[in-house]
Amino acid sequence: MRVEIWADIACPWCYVAKARFDQGLAAFAHREHVEVVHRSFELNPKAENGTVPIIDAVAAQYGRTREQQVAREEQAAAMARGVGLGFRIGGRVFGNTFDIHRLIHFAKAHGRQTELMDLAFQANFAEERSVYDRETQISLAVEAGLDEAEARKVLDDPDAFAAEVRADERLAADLGATGVPFFVLNRRYGVSGVQSAEAFTRALDQAWADRPAA
Repeated sequence: MRVEIWADIACPWCYVAKARFDQGLAAFAHREHVEVVHRSFELNPKAENGTVPIIDAVAAQYGRTREQQVAREEQAAAMARGVGLGFRIGGRVFGNTFDIHRLIHFAKAHGRQTELMDLAFQANFAEERSVYDRETQISLAVEAGLDEAEARKVLDDPDAFAAEVRADERLAADLGATGVPFFVLNRRYGVSGVQSAEAFTRALDQAWADRPAA
């Protein structure tokens, strides 16, 4: 059985949902038969990398006050800590995640996709390291077990793995996904948003029971 997960490294709800899904998968009786594929989704594809604090940028984007956005950050932080994740508030900046998505596809080609995803989420939310910074991206790739020189070649070539990112985004649109996190089980069931671990387990059970006969 295949589970496809659309997420963006800049999305706090994706950070929490992935951890809850991992817990739900751990409780699934047939977990060893589940293939998990992480797919790219850019929440802000036109964003430029800069130094604007994420709280101010997102508040402006959605017409919220700074206080309202801080409250949402605090809500996300509480949810993250509830599943054992670190989450700092106030130090992240707004940026473009296209390059980190390209690097995650590079990691996938070397069997290290999940490792890089987890490290990138941790760097962004728990450590407030800029995942838009080139050297941070390289450091995360190396920490995930990838070759530094090859990772640099990927980032130096704007076309490297760009088609793979765009293909994921087109597929998301074809499946009707307008936001993330978005989970697709066996291309038959869709689960969106931050669900409980138990809800993910139930969805896996249902998809398993309804899977096509071999």
